[in-house]
Amino acid sequence: HGMSRDTWKRYSSKGSWYYEITDQGYKYNMTDIQASIGLCQLRRLNEMQRKREEYVNMYNEVFSKVEEIVVPYVKRDIRHSWHLYIIQIKPELLKINRDEFIEELRNENIGTSVHFIPLHLMPFYQKSFGFKKGDFRASESVYQRVISLPLYPGLTPEDVKDVIKAVMKVTTENRKQKF
Repeated sequence: HGMSRDTWKRYSSKGSWYYEITDQGYKYNMTDIQASIGLCQLRRLNEMQRKREEYVNMYNEVFSKVEEIVVPYVKRDIRHSWHLYIIQIKPELLKINRDEFIEELRNENIGTSVHFIPLHLMPFYQKSFGFKKGDFRASESVYQRVISLPLYPGLTPEDVKDVIKAVMKVTTENRKQKF
């Protein structure tokens, strides 16, 4: 919370009531209801993770063979949480850019997102710190290529196949001709 002493330590037998606010802080206490929901969800963690991995494997099997798409890279010796499934398109191989790709997926009833917009492009950071477009070219380049596809345990294998079909349709219809 930006405080000089931990709350629990202040109330211990060796603690002191006195504290100072030394920095900007945040108070993000979890409610009892949130904790209860979290405990129930933890019991389902392995099942939910297994589904996510199944769907990632379905995506990777198709998209890893598509020249216009880069699939997420994962080191062999780790287990990925698969909170998100983010592809990168190669706009130089397509007739459309990322935003148009997303719009065409929307036309196919596929909802997507972009994780994440670079902070230096946000008005708060531009106003507060003087950042501007072009300050972080690498993050801007990646930002122009990424699309987060649906990935959550409530999906069905048929839903994932629909996403794959739509991504392949958009890619195929917008592939630049090679000469």
